[in-house]
Amino acid sequence: MLEANAVLLIGMKTVTLVCGAILTTLTYRAYRRTESPAMRALCLGIGFVTLGAILGGSLHQLVGMPVTQSVTVEELFTAAGFFILTYSLYTDQPTATR
Repeated sequence: MLEANAVLLIGMKTVTLVCGAILTTLTYRAYRRTESPAMRALCLGIGFVTLGAILGGSLHQLVGMPVTQSVTVEELFTAAGFFILTYSLYTDQPTATR
């Protein structure tokens, strides 16, 4: 039987997956509509953060990977996702006119 903390963790990872999937889908649709490189990067960044959260929990719960290793995998994806999100803010910027 799962302890209360494990149930809470699984619940929060499920919420993360659902919200992340919705955000990724919406940003992908916006990218397809606008073909904006910034929107594409935003979609990828959100996808990486979501994938990292799900991978971290899955590796620990389903594969039995130690918590420190599964959290390390999660943080690698999260860091990459935030890097891509930051990039999305600086790409496709209009040039300044004088």
